[in-house]
Amino acid sequence: MDNHLLVVKKKGDLLTQNAESGPSLEELLKKELKNKLQKKGEVFLHCVHRIDKSVSGLVLFAKTSKALSRLNEQIREKKIVRKYLAVIEGILEKKEDILEHFLLRGDYQTKAVSSENSEAKKAVLQYRVLKEKNNFSLIEITLLTGRYHQIRAQFSSIGHPVYGDKKYNSKKDLKEIALHGYFLEFCHPVTKETLSFEWHKDFEDFF
Repeated sequence: MDNHLLVVKKKGDLLTQNAESGPSLEELLKKELKNKLQKKGEVFLHCVHRIDKSVSGLVLFAKTSKALSRLNEQIREKKIVRKYLAVIEGILEKKEDILEHFLLRGDYQTKAVSSENSEAKKAVLQYRVLKEKNNFSLIEITLLTGRYHQIRAQFSSIGHPVYGDKKYNSKKDLKEIALHGYFLEFCHPVTKETLSFEWHKDFEDFF
C-alpha cells in the first residue's frame, strides 16, 4: 500500500464491490482506512478489477482518481497481468492451450454462444496443467480478456467446471470455489515501476 494504490487478499464468499446485502471488500476497506487516517470526509477507494464473490485472490484498488484513470487505461490496453490457480473436474486432453469463446452475459451467469451472436463478447485465456490426480486437474490460467465469470464459463463449456462451482455444472456446491487469483503484475500509475504480487493457495488436498 502507498498513497496511490492498495493490493488486498480477498477471501471467498465476499463481494468485491457493491454489496446489496452484507458487506463488500471495498466497503470494509473504506471504513478501515477512514479510521486509520482519522478522516472526516469520504475516503476515495475504487477497485480496478473485480473478483467473483465465490473466488479468492488478489484485488487491486486505486486510492486516487488519477491512479484509477491510469490503471483503468492499463486494463483496457491489456497491460495488467492476472493469473489464477484452479482445480477443475476431469483430465484435460491438451495440457497447455488457449481457449477462445464468445460469451453472453445473463442474469448473474454467463454462457458460451455462437460467434454470430451480436451481443456476445470474445473471451480468451491461456492455461497449463500443473498436476493431475483422481479425475481432478490443477491448472494455471492467464487471463487475456476480462469477461464476467469468464474462467468459470469457459471451462464449464468444455466439460471441465471449476470444483465447487454448482452454478457452472460442478458436482459440488461450495461457497468458495476452487479458483484463486494468485498473481498480479502492473505498472505503478505514478512511479511507472513494474510491480508484481503473489498469493499462493494450497490445493494439495486434491493431489
